[in-house]
Amino acid sequence: MTRVLVAGETWVSESTHYKGFDSFTTTTYHTGFEPLRDVLVADGIEVDHLPAHDVPRLFPGTPEELAAYDVVVLSDIGANSILLHPDTWLHSKKSVNRIELLASWVEQGGGLAMAGGYLSFQGIEAKAAFRGTAVERVLPARISPYDDRVEVPQGVPGVVADPAHPIVDGLSSDWPDLLGYNRFELPEDARLLATVGSDPLLAVRQAGAGRTLAWASDIAPHWCPEEFVAWDGYRTLFTRAVRWLAKEI
Repeated sequence: MTRVLVAGETWVSESTHYKGFDSFTTTTYHTGFEPLRDVLVADGIEVDHLPAHDVPRLFPGTPEELAAYDVVVLSDIGANSILLHPDTWLHSKKSVNRIELLASWVEQGGGLAMAGGYLSFQGIEAKAAFRGTAVERVLPARISPYDDRVEVPQGVPGVVADPAHPIVDGLSSDWPDLLGYNRFELPEDARLLATVGSDPLLAVRQAGAGRTLAWASDIAPHWCPEEFVAWDGYRTLFTRAVRWLAKEI
């Protein structure tokens, strides 16, 4: 059975409530990976999820741990969370560079996807910080050094650019609107499968013995609204993407 690790797609929000002289603070915990998980599981794919707060401590740190997976999906989780193990951040001890480890795993045959979000690619205020890392070396994306978000509140549809590729073969050309995405450029050996506006939306690449994929928008709200998630093509698109990365199609 194909096994996928999804890292990220959770967040904690803090609110301060002011009522006259008095105030109090509340926190809420949110997850955004369920739409992707549900369509993958329904297609017979095993999905492990690593919440964002657990990534620094638990993201795979050995080749053996990565070898347990066919595909790794990074979604709305910045490079620092993967780089900074608590041993280094809290105790000033050396630890493995897990960004380098992940890229080497891909080049030896693994499948890696990055999905867009405020902490994907370069991200909001350039805080995702994947530009110049080993992950950028293997992705089908040349990442901006700046805040790379493109906000499209009026909506913009994706457009298939390469209908012969098995990920998008037979998909309707009438995609629901997206509300934003990360803008990146393509390396020469990347293959563009879909566009959004004048920018890449979906691209793939062969990286050594492995495969990589870049999806410029979210996998779920808010950039990927409910209309897109409910679209029949959502399941087809992402299950095929994972199976392509795992070299099953």
